[in-house]
Amino acid sequence: MANQNANAERYISIARACLKAINETASEKGSREEKIQAVYEAIDTAFQEEFSEYRQSVAVMASVLERIASGQLDADGSASLARKTLDQQPASTRDSVVH
Repeated sequence: MANQNANAERYISIARACLKAINETASEKGSREEKIQAVYEAIDTAFQEEFSEYRQSVAVMASVLERIASGQLDADGSASLARKTLDQQPASTRDSVVH
């Protein structure tokens, strides 16, 4: 249930950013295309903010996997590094469905 709440919060945050952009552009002068572009940019910015923690976590895990794959660690060292990495993973990225 906590995962669903976290996802709901992400969706709400993105929806608010969209609505804010729509409301702001509705009263501004400019072409329809410019207004649509402003909304697209707001959506993109909101997504980037909401999923930055995931991207950071994936980057760390990729780095750890590269180190393990290099063969420089024995089996125990590899397992230990993997456990430490998983333990340091942000709570919002553990066992949660992104969508």
